[in-house]
Amino acid sequence: MTLSPSGDPRADERALLDRVRAGDARALREFVARYEPVVASTVIGMLGRGDDADDVGQETFIRFFDAVGSFRGEASVKTYLQRIAMNLSLNALKRQKRSAQRFVSIDDHESGALDLALSSSGEHRAQRAQDAKELVDAALDQLPPKHRAVVVLRMIDGCSTRETADALGVPEGTVLSRLARAMKQLQGLLAPARAGGAIPVEG
Repeated sequence: MTLSPSGDPRADERALLDRVRAGDARALREFVARYEPVVASTVIGMLGRGDDADDVGQETFIRFFDAVGSFRGEASVKTYLQRIAMNLSLNALKRQKRSAQRFVSIDDHESGALDLALSSSGEHRAQRAQDAKELVDAALDQLPPKHRAVVVLRMIDGCSTRETADALGVPEGTVLSRLARAMKQLQGLLAPARAGGAIPVEG
């Protein structure tokens, strides 16, 4: 990130927004490049990779640029974008029917993971790691959207409890309670895979 002469990231953020508001094309490209990873992480965490995620990611920036003139900076740009991305993702989940392709059962993944666990080659270890990630993604897909949203923001995007609360527009206590429920659900969903060795058990 290129900082302003004062070295203050928030001042740099404000300066970039002023250029965006002025219609500076270079500033628009810089803005998207800077915040695209944030939006992508949130959207893909909620919707998985695909056309829906691409559409929501693009719509997030369109919504932000449409409202940039009224953005007053009460929240950081990152939090504001995450809020837009999360709301659009939740709307997309409400609209779409869960397809069989995205909702692969834990049992289906587990059988393949257990077979790979029999091999110790580097190639198979890499495949096991990928398989474990797919198991976690499949379990995350089965959480209620509101619980998934908290996990994505707090555990995947690395937001603080306060930032997560701001992005979702809920109290911090709600974030903590939803996160606790979500982690308990994930533990239950992943228990068969852990028992079978498909996912390493920390300890």
